Amino acid sequence: MDRHELARIFNETGLLLELKGENPFKVRAYYNAARTVENLGEDLEKLVREERLHEVPGFGAAIVKKIHEWVQTGKIEFYENLKNTTPPGLLELLRIPGLGPKRINQLFTTLNITTLEELEEACAKDQLAALPGFGVRTQEKICAGIKFVKEHRGRFLWMEASASALELRDELARHPAVSRVEVAGSLRRCLPVVKDADLVAATGDPRGVMAFFAGLPQVERVTGSGGNKITALLRNGLAVDLQIVGEEEFPFALLYFTGSKEHNLDLSRRAEELGYKVSEYGLFRGEERVFCKDEEEVYRRLGLLGIPPELRENRGEIEAAAGQQLPDLVGAGEIRGVFHVHSNYSDGGTPLAQMAEAARAAGYQYLGMADHSRSAFYAGGLSEEELAAQGREIDGLNREYEKSGVDFRIFKGIEAEILPSGELDYTPEVLKELDFVIGSVHSHFNLDRETMTKRILKAMENPYLTILGHPTGRLLLERPAYEVDIEAVLAKAAEKGVIIEFNANPYRLDLDWTWIRRAKEMGVLIAVNPDAHSPRELELARSHLPVARKGWLEKKDVFNTRTTVEVAEYLAARKQRS
Repeated sequence: MDRHELARIFNETGLLLELKGENPFKVRAYYNAARTVENLGEDLEKLVREERLHEVPGFGAAIVKKIHEWVQTGKIEFYENLKNTTPPGLLELLRIPGLGPKRINQLFTTLNITTLEELEEACAKDQLAALPGFGVRTQEKICAGIKFVKEHRGRFLWMEASASALELRDELARHPAVSRVEVAGSLRRCLPVVKDADLVAATGDPRGVMAFFAGLPQVERVTGSGGNKITALLRNGLAVDLQIVGEEEFPFALLYFTGSKEHNLDLSRRAEELGYKVSEYGLFRGEERVFCKDEEEVYRRLGLLGIPPELRENRGEIEAAAGQQLPDLVGAGEIRGVFHVHSNYSDGGTPLAQMAEAARAAGYQYLGMADHSRSAFYAGGLSEEELAAQGREIDGLNREYEKSGVDFRIFKGIEAEILPSGELDYTPEVLKELDFVIGSVHSHFNLDRETMTKRILKAMENPYLTILGHPTGRLLLERPAYEVDIEAVLAKAAEKGVIIEFNANPYRLDLDWTWIRRAKEMGVLIAVNPDAHSPRELELARSHLPVARKGWLEKKDVFNTRTTVEVAEYLAARKQRS
């Protein structure tokens, strides 16, 4: 029972109703239901089984009825009807920054715009500028948004595509004729956004396995088939290539189809220098194929350490492997605790004590609470009094842990707004009472590069700022990063000892891995934070760590691989300097 899928359906129902100009209260009921489903503190299946859905705050009779319908039939007729009566192009328009359901409804009713192309044409004719509530500047922003959306059409988040690919891998692994199968391509290299998925399977029955793959319920249709390759489009729109090989070819095919293209070319050049030829079919010395049981052995035959898939981007990894200098990449089990966690004090859906218990249950040794600050009124930001009350609750919980001999600690923090002026939105007297402070930009994204950079650099001058949150403000496939000089930001972080966040929320994955590598080179610590708003999201720090590992991160580079004592000492020393 995938509650995330149910939450998606409820959220999209709200969007579809809003696009149709429905009653705002009805719209809000579905948005609230989506948020409630995502943040449930109890198992959804258990609630359904015990017929206790009506006990959940915010679940009215209509929502409960639809959940039961979804459980019994796998769909909600009300949602399906809405979807079928709404021009599909309107949902794509929602991806344009600054273009919400109300404006899209206005464009639909006044100009009959239903697709991105029609909107682009209307912009070219200056038709939007004359509409009430739009104007020239809004039209310019929409034009820029159209360009962004078109550039990212047909792209998928790493998390979404990985889930689909792993599901297919597991289905294929159960086929009796498949001896080995793995995900390959950009997904295996953990790129934040991908356009398709690749699978490599070893079998002695290519036709049988291809027919099995084509008949899987996830497959909408086969779009290509020939030789030992079959391409299919999944029901969620993801294109998948399945490459069929023999057992002996599998390590070479997996290496080749994982890529990247540039990595393969560099590897091929090295092989030639050593008298070999390497391809997807094997490693050859003359006409003789050299047996290799796995990728590690292929690399070893070429005088290299095994190169993790995340690093195969032709950014010096082959030279490092040849010199026995590959990084010992940080592992998920080395993440000892997490910072940047929200509770129902602000916009999280779970009480603080429950978030702490969930962190303990997940095997973390500490939890850094960082609810939104007072300027974030849209997210229930904390007043000074509410922040103090939260601090008292944290102190009480920590005393209970200590009294009970529980090895767990909650650190007091805040996600403070970096105001347009570069100030944080609490006084030094308030900030000094906290263990740590995350500073983040949540507004005024359209500042020019110089102004935005000065804004962030000024915030980093604040002696109480511990961590810079989601440094570029991007939302993958939804909103581009704001203009900022990241090199200057990293230089300031190195100078002031500010930790830079890798925000592991699948829609952010910010700082980008290419800049993580630069941060590491400059000696800047990285905190791998989940930006969790519910207990399940605490695991994001571990599950999305592979994307951060692309920046060559080792245990020593990651702040939250430290023990509780080490973290406490670091934060105390930083406060003392402040």
